[in-house]
Amino acid sequence: MSTRFDIRKAVPGDASAACALLRRSIEIGCQADHRDQPAVLEAWLGNKTTANVASWLASPSNHALVAERDGELLGLCLLTQAGRLALCYVAPEALRTGIGGAMLAAAEEQARAWSINKLQLHSPPGASAFFERHGYVNAGKDKACFGLECDLLWKALDASLEPAPGARKRFCNCSS
Repeated sequence: MSTRFDIRKAVPGDASAACALLRRSIEIGCQADHRDQPAVLEAWLGNKTTANVASWLASPSNHALVAERDGELLGLCLLTQAGRLALCYVAPEALRTGIGGAMLAAAEEQARAWSINKLQLHSPPGASAFFERHGYVNAGKDKACFGLECDLLWKALDASLEPAPGARKRFCNCSS
């Protein structure tokens, strides 16, 4: 498999392929997280419909990116203007090829263009190390809306917001 790929802004016409990518990535790539538990998997996939994905891609308050090679979608990343990285998924066969990191860098660039100083996301435990390698701080466990225990991660895009060495690494910067 070639390691060359392109990152581009997603368009509503990508919705069907993006939806299929999301579903396959969750079903196969996140298997260690959902452990084939039907209720968790059903809840996680519940809003991953072509119609919903099309609305996410079309929303002016979102910035969606896709990674593709030879016309095939291999990754999807979605940033909201609220500073939330809502989606960052790579096709199972394309994991560890640089696609996730490239999409993440492009999303962070857009966040800076929007004057967003801090990003946050919920990550299934199996993907948390990826985000941590890219400078995200793990603030601890949290429940995702689909019932899976996830890690709450955040990253300061403005160096003045970085925690001091040894300081608590909470998203909110509170002391508790």
